[in-house]
Amino acid sequence: MTQTTEIAPDAATPEKIWAHSGDSHAMEPEDLWTSRLPKRLADRAPRTERGEKYEIIYVDGRQRNRQLNDFADAMRPPGASDIAIRLQDLDREGVRCQLAFPSLGFWTVDVHDAELSRAVCRAWNEWSLQEVMSWQNRIFTPAIIPLVEVADAAAELEWAAEQGFQSVFLPCTMPADLDWGLDLWEPLWAAADANNMVLAYHIGTGGENVVYRGPGGAVVNYMETTYPGMRVVSHLVAGGALDRHPDLKALIAEGGAGWVPAIGDRMDEAYRQHGMFVRPRLNRLPSEIVRHQIYTSFQHDISAVQIIEDTNYDNVMWGDDYPHLEGTYGHTQQTLHQLFDSVDPRITRRVLRGTFEELFTVPDPDDSSAAR
Repeated sequence: MTQTTEIAPDAATPEKIWAHSGDSHAMEPEDLWTSRLPKRLADRAPRTERGEKYEIIYVDGRQRNRQLNDFADAMRPPGASDIAIRLQDLDREGVRCQLAFPSLGFWTVDVHDAELSRAVCRAWNEWSLQEVMSWQNRIFTPAIIPLVEVADAAAELEWAAEQGFQSVFLPCTMPADLDWGLDLWEPLWAAADANNMVLAYHIGTGGENVVYRGPGGAVVNYMETTYPGMRVVSHLVAGGALDRHPDLKALIAEGGAGWVPAIGDRMDEAYRQHGMFVRPRLNRLPSEIVRHQIYTSFQHDISAVQIIEDTNYDNVMWGDDYPHLEGTYGHTQQTLHQLFDSVDPRITRRVLRGTFEELFTVPDPDDSSAAR
């Protein structure tokens, strides 16, 4: 008589952690603008060419060079450019929903012609609606808006809200005459407030990312991408935009979270100690505005979780940064367990699901139409 033995599940296999990602990226087709715009505009729309050592980016008659990263290309996930495969990647990694920022679309901020800016942004938004969001509802992008003319930015935001977008992408760095703290942006803030649209800033956008070539340059330049996000917060708070619109919410994606309470304290000190110079006067302390209206996302930062318990700043989201090299693809579960296994379950729920669901409408996890 043969005896059968039941094999128990491996007790050492950790339970799968499910999370939303507050920082991921869409990968656009290279012909997005050439296939959608008339030639006179398509020729000046963002495009890239790969040489032996550099990728050349052409935007609106100008060009810049960026060193190629073949290693990053080789490490790119299977679903980087295929939404159907990407959904399978998400299921394996334990990611329910993603806010997917642009990739090529980041270069639209370098367009300085108003007509071209309107055209490339609308084409990108229509591509996202048709190719990303029309047949599934787990991956959604912010809309891109033209920034040459404020009226165009507000109009595209209103159109995007009507189409179902829940946020708009904004670059952290702008020309000095278009800084985010200036009152000229008030029509955009009013439109975002009226349409419940999140202002979704992403670090490393709008400016130069290589500013230092000395010892430690790789680390220094990586840090330099984060500082403009801090500057956005100080401008939106001190300039009065968020104070005038207390329901308006701004996300600084991929920049970590540990710095947020500190920057609030620092602004409080300036507001108090230099009060005789402060204009405009605010109805709340800067730190109160920061804690209520500024949201952040991170990938690996232990401090982003620690600050919640220590400072009660909890507008924090985790992000997988899919499909980028800095992201967690291939080790998402390992990363999540390292970050959250010893953390208060209340904080875990907040960071992995609650904050995201406070900003965005997501499908019910039991909804079979979530990936149609």
